[in-house]
Amino acid sequence: MKVLIVGSGGREHAIAASAAKSPKVKKMYCAPGNAGIAEYAECVPIGAMEFDKLTEFAREKKIDLVIVGMDDPLVGGLVDELEAAGIRTFGPRKNAAILEGSKAFSKDLMKKYNIPTAAFENFTDPDAALAYLETARFPIVLKADGLALGKGVLICQNLEEAKEGVRTIMLDKKFGSAGNEMVVEEFLTGREVSVLSFVDGKTIRTMTSAQDHKRAGDGDTGLNTGGMGTFSPSPFYTEEVEQFCEKYIYQATVDAMAAEGRPFKGVIFFGLMLTEDGPKVLEYNARFGDPEAQVVLPRMKNDLIEVVEACIDGCLGQVELEFEDNAAVCVVLASDGYPLKYEKGFAISGLEKFKEHEGYECFHAGTRFDGDKIVTNGGRVLGVTAKGRTLQEARENAYAATEWVEFGNKYMRHDIGKAIDEA
Repeated sequence: MKVLIVGSGGREHAIAASAAKSPKVKKMYCAPGNAGIAEYAECVPIGAMEFDKLTEFAREKKIDLVIVGMDDPLVGGLVDELEAAGIRTFGPRKNAAILEGSKAFSKDLMKKYNIPTAAFENFTDPDAALAYLETARFPIVLKADGLALGKGVLICQNLEEAKEGVRTIMLDKKFGSAGNEMVVEEFLTGREVSVLSFVDGKTIRTMTSAQDHKRAGDGDTGLNTGGMGTFSPSPFYTEEVEQFCEKYIYQATVDAMAAEGRPFKGVIFFGLMLTEDGPKVLEYNARFGDPEAQVVLPRMKNDLIEVVEACIDGCLGQVELEFEDNAAVCVVLASDGYPLKYEKGFAISGLEKFKEHEGYECFHAGTRFDGDKIVTNGGRVLGVTAKGRTLQEARENAYAATEWVEFGNKYMRHDIGKAIDEA
């Protein structure tokens, strides 16, 4: 098969590395890709939102399967365009990708179908939002409705912060049109867990659990980011929690989308909060998490391409997912200053060390070639992933491996997976 992956981050590198193991794959392309993905795929200079060019390329190269990794093209309808051109594509159509594309839609869906989530109200009028906040309990959560690179969520400790948050999202439009509508949500406390799943429109198969670290600084301080590291599995995701989620959240979400005439095929990411009142859905994503994919896919025993095809063909019920009996930790190496202002173009050294050690991978998130050198090209640069027999061992291995890599402005959190010690 000839496979095209759409995207350029660590998630797409993890997808490419997993797909490359499949005997079904003869040739892989990635648009636009990065310096790490180039090891597995021929990178082509087409942006993820250039739908016409992607369709034309897929036709010209007789691509057998397209895997769309990123949220923007999914929400924008790339799957619809490719399918209309007769190209097999993995990912939800536009009317199903709204599960991630509109937080107001997903919250209303959960309310309608009794899927456990935080209490909330949706607002399109900033004055109405401000009036509501006058009577609210704090802390409280404000969410821009649309896509905001994982950064459109503000946790406000008091009324003054909340008023500033409304200004930021709805009036100053810090997150662009994503802030045309806003969700005001009850602040939940507990352990966060991420569960990725494959869906074929009616059947769901969940993957192993993971936990992300969103904040830029140690101790969960600083600004929200796209993710500074993750570990898998989560020791807090017990069998009891899993059974509850299977009964009241996972299948319920798939059935709800089908009932709404929006059958979902692809990956649903469940962001959960394990509260005293039981698990609740914080958010849905309509694709693999980043950096969750970097710890979940390396542990998956199944042939990714076979699973993807089962989703497309509606026969996922015949597939049982299998994962290695071990653990993985990913530590993101970022550019100092991320997620605000940072410099790019620093040469990266030490990448060859990962070829010398089994159980270690370095996923590229923001890199490019500068001649024959690989240089930094983003806020999140690399995801250093290591396996271990236990979470503690995987964490030690991952942090040891971060020392192999050097580049100017290198920054990382030093407490990824620290919660493991409290389990």
